[in-house]
Amino acid sequence: MAGKSEQALNSMKMLAIDMIQKAESGHPGIVFGASPIIYALYLNELNVLAKRPNWVNRDRFVLSAGHGSAMLYSMLYFAGFDISMADLKRYRDIDSFTPGHPELNVDLGIECSTGPLGQGVANAVGMALAERYYENLCRAVNKKSNLIDYYTYVLCSDGDLQEGIAYEALSLAGAQRLNKLVVILDNNEVQHDGEVENTFTEDLTLRFEALDFNVINVKNGSNVNDISSALKEARKSDSPTLIICHTQIGEDTTFEGLPEAHNHLLDSAEVKDLKEKYHLPTEPFVYDEVSRNYVTDFIINRVSKKYELWLREFNELRENNSELLNIINLIEKNDFTVDFDSTNYKINDKYCEEGRISNERVINFIAPKTRFFVGGSADLATSTKTVINNSGLMSDDNPTGRNIAFGLREHAMGGILNGMALSGLRVFGSTFLSFADYLKPAMRMSALMNLPVTYIFTHDSITVGQDGPTHQPVEQLSMLRTIPNMTVFRPCDINEIIGAWEYILKHQGPFSLVISKEKMNILKHTNGKYVQYGAYIVRKEKYHLDGVIIATGSEVALAIKLAEELFTSGIDIRVVSMPSMELFVKQNPVYEEKLLPKDVKIITLEAGSTLIWNRFASSPKYTIGIDSFGRSGKKDDVLKYNNYDYNSLLLKIKEMLES
Repeated sequence: MAGKSEQALNSMKMLAIDMIQKAESGHPGIVFGASPIIYALYLNELNVLAKRPNWVNRDRFVLSAGHGSAMLYSMLYFAGFDISMADLKRYRDIDSFTPGHPELNVDLGIECSTGPLGQGVANAVGMALAERYYENLCRAVNKKSNLIDYYTYVLCSDGDLQEGIAYEALSLAGAQRLNKLVVILDNNEVQHDGEVENTFTEDLTLRFEALDFNVINVKNGSNVNDISSALKEARKSDSPTLIICHTQIGEDTTFEGLPEAHNHLLDSAEVKDLKEKYHLPTEPFVYDEVSRNYVTDFIINRVSKKYELWLREFNELRENNSELLNIINLIEKNDFTVDFDSTNYKINDKYCEEGRISNERVINFIAPKTRFFVGGSADLATSTKTVINNSGLMSDDNPTGRNIAFGLREHAMGGILNGMALSGLRVFGSTFLSFADYLKPAMRMSALMNLPVTYIFTHDSITVGQDGPTHQPVEQLSMLRTIPNMTVFRPCDINEIIGAWEYILKHQGPFSLVISKEKMNILKHTNGKYVQYGAYIVRKEKYHLDGVIIATGSEVALAIKLAEELFTSGIDIRVVSMPSMELFVKQNPVYEEKLLPKDVKIITLEAGSTLIWNRFASSPKYTIGIDSFGRSGKKDDVLKYNNYDYNSLLLKIKEMLES
């Protein structure tokens, strides 16, 4: 390695250590072990320009091993991104641009928020899927187009590969032959609690070859030239690539090769000794600009020519090709628009169909309006009814297919959808509601990054019956509603399904759409336009208000039926449909008071956990739901077992209102 380059690498490495020392928190081991990897990638291979951070054809880099954040921030500083020395000094401080794990900020060169280990690997698979989709959309318009032609790189640790989500996602990547995905493993054979071999003894080369990956071993993971050669070789592969870099955690420190190196802070004397060894100033955060300028200029000189060629092609095509321009605008500016208005869909008053089939109809109203709407299922598309018609499965042979067969990989499905949404697509994934738990960590990352991912959950209550309690959701609706920034919809008929989709398509953010497999009549007073308010009246009291029942989903029709029968006993009930609790609590308090007067009894009715409904019910005893697991049996028998059959509910509500 040339002198200037070696000096720059050591400067970058020790600047990251200064950040950790000042914060008195962080992970120095990965800095000393993996800095040559990230340095080789940015210096010699990654096509990014700090002054054009939103360039649509830039290569994507994901630091799945997010505990190495100081290393990434230091590298981005040297690469010329808009991160200042002051930002580096505020590492791990509240509201800084340099949080403990990287958080989405494309302007600063950070492509996604790094969640728990394995999430970044799945995000990278999603980014690679999106790249191939866009590339082939462009080439369908112009066969010679190179407007979209980038690679996705992800740096991961042994811990990433031990998490199930990573294996799920990489298995799909191999099946999809995503040759523009390059996974780089920091293989230091050490993890937090000890040697990797204590828990992880697989032959990674054989394992990844079985996944249809191209595997490259770099025996000396501190050699920048060897790493760069491996990266160049990976770009020639017709399969996804795993580069195994054999590194030493905490290299050059007294903790080299030891588990303690993972997050053990160095003492100030050792930091000073290391800086002297590397011929660097010993004061914290003191570095000459020569090293930084060397790295910044080297990257600019290498990549700017590629950017200029791309810009020339873009300018030649933009005048005559609006379709290509739409693709570029979508990726660069998140410029997603679709002509969808719930008032355009007139439904016959006698309409009666399973909720999941109604939802499929709406999906196929949307799909012809935009090519940027894609989705899939965790091997349940024929049950969740989420197939986009006239498209086919997305694959290496059909890269613009809009139906993704994720297989039985719910967790990876969520992480991959996040990667696709980070690339500008509007995406959905579906499974049964009881399996939402498999998706939770990925859904949490959707919410944290505010990504437009729609999770479609069907089979939404104990009424699924004979499959038994493992398939009968109870607590899942409450779980979804407790995720910050997640908007949950549980529509009661096709009108509300259409209204939910109208809201989803016009807003940024993650959504959970909870759909019944039960047949649903169109209800007399439902209105798709009112879904945006979260709740509204679907049965108004006739003479005097004796109480209010709030219901969601299938229970809305049930509540109306109960209210009508109670009316024959002289009890006058208002029924409020609440398709989205989150949207309702955002409304003006006056609106809430109008729907739910404080001086009347408020009863809630939903076939799930009751705890979250205490926010609206007059008291906990006025929440009617399911707080225990169901049973395997016929639908009516299961409802009766849980005291959730019609007669039991009628008696219970009558007693509540008459007490």
